[in-house]
Amino acid sequence: MNYKNYINNNWLKSDSGKTFKAFNPYTEEVIAEIQASNETDVDNAVEAAVEAYKEWGVMTPGERRDFLRRLAAKSLEHAEPLAKIISKEMGKPFKEALGEIDDLAEYLEYYSELARDQIGRIVAPVDRDSMSLVKHEPYGVVGCIIPWNYPLSLMGWKLAPALAAGNTVVMKPSEITSLSILHWLDVVGDIMPPGVMNVITGYGIEAGEAIVKHPKIPIITFTGSVKTGKRIAKISAENLKKVSLELGGKDPVIVCDDADIEVAAKGTSWGGFVNAGQACTSIERVYVYEKIAKKFTEALVEETRKIKLGNPMDDSTDIGPMASLSQFKNTINKVALAKKQGARVLVGGQKDSEFKKGYFFLPTVFDKITSNMDIVTEESFSPVIPIQTVRSMEEAIKLSNLTKYGLGCTIFTNELEKAMKAADKIKSGTVCINSPLMENIAAPFGGMKQSGIGREHGTEALEEFRQVKHIFIDYNHENKDWWFNNEKTS
Repeated sequence: MNYKNYINNNWLKSDSGKTFKAFNPYTEEVIAEIQASNETDVDNAVEAAVEAYKEWGVMTPGERRDFLRRLAAKSLEHAEPLAKIISKEMGKPFKEALGEIDDLAEYLEYYSELARDQIGRIVAPVDRDSMSLVKHEPYGVVGCIIPWNYPLSLMGWKLAPALAAGNTVVMKPSEITSLSILHWLDVVGDIMPPGVMNVITGYGIEAGEAIVKHPKIPIITFTGSVKTGKRIAKISAENLKKVSLELGGKDPVIVCDDADIEVAAKGTSWGGFVNAGQACTSIERVYVYEKIAKKFTEALVEETRKIKLGNPMDDSTDIGPMASLSQFKNTINKVALAKKQGARVLVGGQKDSEFKKGYFFLPTVFDKITSNMDIVTEESFSPVIPIQTVRSMEEAIKLSNLTKYGLGCTIFTNELEKAMKAADKIKSGTVCINSPLMENIAAPFGGMKQSGIGREHGTEALEEFRQVKHIFIDYNHENKDWWFNNEKTS
């Protein structure tokens, strides 16, 4: 296929005529030339979305439901070829990429029904013969900026509730993983009315910023780094745009001395290394009770050594390469800095020498950690886990809250009361007990502190894409005695 922008159900070249290369992180080969879009391309996409909103926005929720269900069904029909594209362009194991398609279909199905449930309420009147209606209405055009680590899944997080609420969308995928979304549109795009879904590819500074600044886009939803999120919030504030920002994390895991060490080690290994550590909710800090620290550390190192790196299309592969050369280099630099600051590598800590090509970095566990090290304070987004010992839950909570992040946290313990009391004190949008990285489509997901604004999943996500209107109705049509110079008529 031709990798062009998707505007008004047409495939169009960028105004600039410029392109950029997409790479396979396993082979390091160029696999496509992608359009490098600019402000003109964004203008065209927005105009298409504005026009489409005139009809899409007034459809009944039931009518929109039928479209979203067809998107879900066709996505599942093409799950394998779509998953292969995800694996090819970002290195994710094929079996995990298949899960992304399942997730996308689930989001589309879920919000297609949820949006039909209710679009408002009646509130108690302030006066006789009157009523107040509260309506939830779409904003219009939503600007969606999508990350690279879960390209179709995280697209679904934004797309499904935005469309279900009655908005049209202009999406910009990451330049690292544009192919997944373009291939998905090639499969399902003709299902939707022209202009409802539009995709602009390109770099953030050109295409992404043009979306954020566009005067006809009243709401921006973004997943990515804190730095970029702050930039988006600043630009949006100048025009009082609504923003929904799912930003970075530095998620801790607390391993209590009553926890099953084997379970905690396996769960921590998976939570820290799945997708090569390239998840906003990856476990990036471990606080383990002194009493079991030695046994837990040995168990975690053993689990880490078992992880198999390899070809993403091989069913036996646990972790593929990192998604890009820049991610790979960032990991090398962060590990080197941790060593320089005094951290000790227990396993990994280097490029996997088994592979002549591919951005493979060995899953890494550190100890000899102090709380002021960069590997503890800054998001790594890498297959790296630092371990610190603690003497009590109070100390673990204090250290967990020490960073600017507050996205997720995991606690391993057999004492539920202890876990629940800790969950109340930890500043985190999600707290998982005895199983990391768990999500529920019906439960809200998002961060506290600098990990974000707004929520995805659940009814909360739907409301991110709807604005509230109050309609007051007086059905006793007569003068009111509190009006100026008016006598009440009989």
